[in-house]
Amino acid sequence: MKIKSILPGLVIFLTSMSGYAAETTIAVASNFTKTIEIIGQAFEKETGHQVKFAFGPTGKLYAQIKNGAPFDAFFGADERRPQLTIKDGIGLQQSYFVYAQGQLALYSRDHRVDQNPIAILKAAAFNKLAIANPRTAPYGERAQTFLKQQGLYEGVQSNIVNGESIAHAFQYVATGNAELGFVALSQVVDPQSPIYQKGYYWVLPQSDYKPINQGAVITQRGAKNPVTQAFMAFMKRPQASEIIRRFGYHLPQSAQSNEQ
Repeated sequence: MKIKSILPGLVIFLTSMSGYAAETTIAVASNFTKTIEIIGQAFEKETGHQVKFAFGPTGKLYAQIKNGAPFDAFFGADERRPQLTIKDGIGLQQSYFVYAQGQLALYSRDHRVDQNPIAILKAAAFNKLAIANPRTAPYGERAQTFLKQQGLYEGVQSNIVNGESIAHAFQYVATGNAELGFVALSQVVDPQSPIYQKGYYWVLPQSDYKPINQGAVITQRGAKNPVTQAFMAFMKRPQASEIIRRFGYHLPQSAQSNEQ
């Protein structure tokens, strides 16, 4: 596509603009918070331009964008909502790409879910099991579907507490308000997290749930902002890809091919 040949050069163009500083504001799914913050820092260091992030559940961010929220780009936790912005005439079709593939994990501070996850869920000997709201958060939807497919949902349904986002679901467990929770793998492998290496987690087999392909798109508002376009190009570079992998995400095949 034409946009692919233009975007990489924008980073160099922006860094060479003496005395010029600009910014972009991007809506980002909660699960990708720490990852994109670190990528943003690397981008700002290289270009001198600022990236502001607004975090939240994918469904809620989509609703805000549809209602006119001033975001230049949208990083969802699924493909459906970013693609809906294109259908709505808000997102630019030629800018769309899958930037990461998330992994779902079962996390607990006390229960050895790393050894007997299914047995622990079947026994339901816990008070609260946190998941993100399945109506607005893709990670929550995948967790609920997994429980139903494994025949576990009815046994734990009364124990489930919904977080507004995957970040809230994680906080329930990290603060002890829930004994277990389905979270994003990125949240439990973050070396800068205060709970790093505290507790236990089990990574659900990818074959047990539909892949969590996370899509990104530039909005009509961001189309006129060269910083937005430069940041999206930066997301496809090896430096950003290494950070994405470090936080427990898979890269889509297209991104891996671009690195070779």
